Amino acid sequence: MTDIPTALVFGIIQRSAMAFRSDSARRFRGRVSTLAAASLMFTTAAFGQRMMRGSLEDGSIRLINSDRAVLSSEEHRDDVPCEVLPSKPKLGFDLQFTAGYLVTIPLKALAGDGNSLRILFRVEPLDGEGEKYYFSDSYSVPFIAGEAEGETTIPGRFKLGAGRYRVDWLMRDRGEKVCSAHWEIECSVPGIVEQQAGTRRPFTVGPNEVELFLEEPPVQRENKDKLLHMKLLVNFTPTDSGEVNLRPYDLQNIISIVRAISREPRIGSFSLVGFNMQEERVIFEQENVRRIDFPALGDAVESIAGGMIDFAQLQDEESGSRFLTELFTKHLGPQDPQPDAVMIIGPKLMIEKKISRKMLAENPRIHAPVFYLIYNTDPYVHPWQDAISGVIKIYRGLEYTVSLPKDFGRAMKDMMGRVIGQQQVSRNALIEPEVTATQ
Repeated sequence: MTDIPTALVFGIIQRSAMAFRSDSARRFRGRVSTLAAASLMFTTAAFGQRMMRGSLEDGSIRLINSDRAVLSSEEHRDDVPCEVLPSKPKLGFDLQFTAGYLVTIPLKALAGDGNSLRILFRVEPLDGEGEKYYFSDSYSVPFIAGEAEGETTIPGRFKLGAGRYRVDWLMRDRGEKVCSAHWEIECSVPGIVEQQAGTRRPFTVGPNEVELFLEEPPVQRENKDKLLHMKLLVNFTPTDSGEVNLRPYDLQNIISIVRAISREPRIGSFSLVGFNMQEERVIFEQENVRRIDFPALGDAVESIAGGMIDFAQLQDEESGSRFLTELFTKHLGPQDPQPDAVMIIGPKLMIEKKISRKMLAENPRIHAPVFYLIYNTDPYVHPWQDAISGVIKIYRGLEYTVSLPKDFGRAMKDMMGRVIGQQQVSRNALIEPEVTATQ
C-alpha cells in the first residue's frame, strides 16, 4: 500500500445514505451506543478504492484463488454480517458518471482486540466489450468492545462510461470470513452529453478521485492545425454574503466544470483567471498554457482568507464595482494572444454598487464570443440578476444557468457549436472569390 495511512473518525450518527454525500467524502460514519467507544477509529489509505493494475509481463491481474472463487460465484456470502446497498449511476458536473455502493457492518461483527478488512471488487462490461476492472482497499480496525451496539458504514465509488456492467464484490476480515454481493448496473448517457468532452468512453471504468485538485492526465487532442485557445474567468465567491467560503459541494462542482472544459479535444490552449470578490483580488492566473495547473489552482483557492476584509474596502463602497470594471477591462478587452472565446464561470455575484456600463462600453472590447456560465443549483433562492449579468450584454455575451450537470452539457454543446461556427465563417471570409475574366 503506497498511500500514507490516514486516521478517520466515526462520529455518533444515524445510519443513513448521507455517507454518500460529497462533503463526507473523507469520513466514514457510524452509529455507536454510549456504552461503546465514543471515538471509534479506522485507519485507511484514503477514501476511495485503488484501481488494480495488471502485471508488466502479460497485463493480467494477480488474485488469490479464494478471492477469485468468491467473485465468480453467484452466492451472496454473509460470514461477516453486512449489507451492501448499490447506488445508481449519477451524472456529475464533470460530465462523467459515478456509481458505487454503501456497505453497512454491525459493530458486534468487528468486536475484539483488533481486526482488518480487505475489500475487493470487479466491474465487468456485460455486452461483450471492454475489459474487467478490479479495485481494492483495506482497513485496520482497532479494539471494539463486545457490547458495542449499532453499525458503521463504508462507501465506495467509481467512474464509468455508457453500458451495462456486472459488479462482483467481496469483503474479507483477518479470520478469512467473507461478505460478498453481486449486482448489475446500467449507465445510459443522455444525448446532450454523449459527444461532449469529459464523458468516458463506453464500457470503460475508472477510479473516483477524491483529491479535488489532482493534476489532470494528458488529453488526446484533435489532430488539427488550429486548435482553439479558450480563456476562463472563474469566480470563487459565494453568492450569499453571509458565507465566507464556497461550500465544498459547490467548489467541487465548479472545479468539475473547469475540468470538463479542459478535456475538450478541440481546445489546445488555455488562459485562466481565478478571482475572489470578498478579497477583491485575482487569486490565480495562467496565460496561454496547454494544461491547467490544478494543484497550483488548489493552493490559490486555499489562500482565500474567508471573512477577512480590508479596512479600506469597508470605507470605499465602490471598491467592488471598480475591481470588476478593471478585471473586465483587462480580460475582456484586446489581448495577445487573442482567445477564440471567453467563458466566465461561477456562482451569481451580488455586489452593492453596479458596475459602470458606460465605462466598459467606452473601452475597447474583445473580438471573440463571451459566455457566462451561472452556477446556481437553486434558481428560486437567487432569482435576481447579478453584477456580471448586468454588463455581459455590452460584450454581446450569452448566459447559461447551470443548475444540473445536464444544463452544463447543453451549454457546452451550444458554446462549442457557436465558436466552431464563427471560426468557419472567419475562414470563409479570408478566402477571396475566384474572378473569371470575360470578354
